[in-house]
Amino acid sequence: MQKRKLGNSGLEVSALGFGCMGLNFLDGKGLDKKEAITLLQNAVERGITFFDTAEAYGPYTNEELVGEGLMPFRKDVVIATKFGCKDASPAIGLDSRPETIRAVTEASLKRLKTDYIDLLYQHRVDPNVPIEDVAGTVKDLIQEGKVKYFGLSEASAKTIRKAHAIQPVSALQSEYSLFWREPEDEIIPTLEELGIGFVPFSPLGKGFLTGIINKKLEDVDRRNVLPRFAEENIKANLVLVDALSEIAKQKNVTTGQLALAWLLAQKPWIAPIPGTTKLHRLEENIGSTKIILTADELTKINTTLNGITLVGERYPEFLAKQIDK
Repeated sequence: MQKRKLGNSGLEVSALGFGCMGLNFLDGKGLDKKEAITLLQNAVERGITFFDTAEAYGPYTNEELVGEGLMPFRKDVVIATKFGCKDASPAIGLDSRPETIRAVTEASLKRLKTDYIDLLYQHRVDPNVPIEDVAGTVKDLIQEGKVKYFGLSEASAKTIRKAHAIQPVSALQSEYSLFWREPEDEIIPTLEELGIGFVPFSPLGKGFLTGIINKKLEDVDRRNVLPRFAEENIKANLVLVDALSEIAKQKNVTTGQLALAWLLAQKPWIAPIPGTTKLHRLEENIGSTKIILTADELTKINTTLNGITLVGERYPEFLAKQIDK
């Protein structure tokens, strides 16, 4: 597995990370503990060193799972987790008060069975707490050795700059994929200017870009709350998957691999974190790191994208309100 450095921070991770949320907290189903730990360890054995979790996933249980699964490899992996949701629940609201950040960090350390967190993100920007106070608190945690690097998630360029002035931001985690390209407008140029790495979550469009979603989701599927996954929007947006599938066939790769390879080709400091519960999907995702897209192929993909208008909002209103503007 190739390695990448997240900006100028010195934090080195595998080119492809692993989003752990879905192991036991997504789509109405998950793996049992033994299966999840086996998959995590299979990921390590195949070269993945970058794992993403959060107290809000479960809540709490995902961190416990990741901590146990990665304990034998602790010195060889980078574990990222997050603070910032009130009572570990985005649905309740946000809370990034300094005392909360400290309490969440101490609890996460215990659940992860470690004495340091490699990368600590603010899960969502809290409008009621100055970002300078947040960055200052994490700076103190870094000086105390409890945290190594500071990250933000779904933060605006303005917020990134303010935080970075207090404590260098090593990575921004936000949604970015062929299904959602908004970061290209302002976020990516800001990250490049400041030397900050980018960790795209949902790099496969929450599974849509794999081509396996072509009808109404099951009632238990958590994506049902997302407007883009309403039945009529799935049907309308399949034009994107169909177009990408044709390009993928010509390259003799899967549509999902094409989507990940496209992301990896955008910048050398981008490290996507696709999640999966299946070993064959894990291996398929890893295969994307070996795919080289030519300039002509990238142009063809981008030209295709520019001719397609996707429908449906990314988030329902209650979650959209939590996105920093």
